[in-house]
Amino acid sequence: MTTATPTTGTIAVEMPEPFTPEWGRIDGVTVTGRTVEIDPAVYFFRYQDPTWLVVDWDLLARDLLPLRDTDSRTVEQAALEFVKEHGRITDDPAEVLRIGHKVAAHVFSDKHLTDPGLSHVDAGHMRMLREATTLMALNKVRIDGSIANVGPCWFFPVATSVVFGLDDEQGMALDELYHGGFFNEYRRIDSILAHAALGGRLVHGCSAAADMKGGAVVPYGADMDRFRADLEGMSDTWMNRIRAHAA
Repeated sequence: MTTATPTTGTIAVEMPEPFTPEWGRIDGVTVTGRTVEIDPAVYFFRYQDPTWLVVDWDLLARDLLPLRDTDSRTVEQAALEFVKEHGRITDDPAEVLRIGHKVAAHVFSDKHLTDPGLSHVDAGHMRMLREATTLMALNKVRIDGSIANVGPCWFFPVATSVVFGLDDEQGMALDELYHGGFFNEYRRIDSILAHAALGGRLVHGCSAAADMKGGAVVPYGADMDRFRADLEGMSDTWMNRIRAHAA
């Protein structure tokens, strides 16, 4: 594995598309057109380990995304093997955000608006999910299940409610979409393969039902009991801090 040159101070990255300026309602975030800046000292609730396991997106898009289950190898197995073979450690958060945007743009592409069963979803929902999940890429869960890095976009339904002016019902509907309504079997498989670019699999912070606790990309094999205990011990306090940003 190789390590990229570290970024110190403010995290600044130019995205392929403009971000919603109202992300500036979240402490530590500034958006100017396609440029997103994050002050880690202000943005993060916890920032203990600013290194991330990533896989180059172009390689993954070419060699992993086309795969599907067979009777001898599941996509989860393929994703884990791909991360083991091609994963590398970076301490450049801007690189993580760029990869995170590619993952989000693929998973939450507007092309899905014509999919059966998504007539209640529009381009606005897709944009909210793309932008929030891009910023979620900076979160980190260790293999022992402890939460190392967590910012407001871990709890993306609360953060997007602040940014896009959603009421409680709309925020919960977005969470329900992300928690289960969007990920039918076809899109679930695609999500598993795409999130290998961020070194793991998408794990919802919610339990049986959507409850605004978002989630993160978690390494394969992480201790889910410790993950749950760590999240439950902090989530209400963190979510209330995000809600306080509402105009």
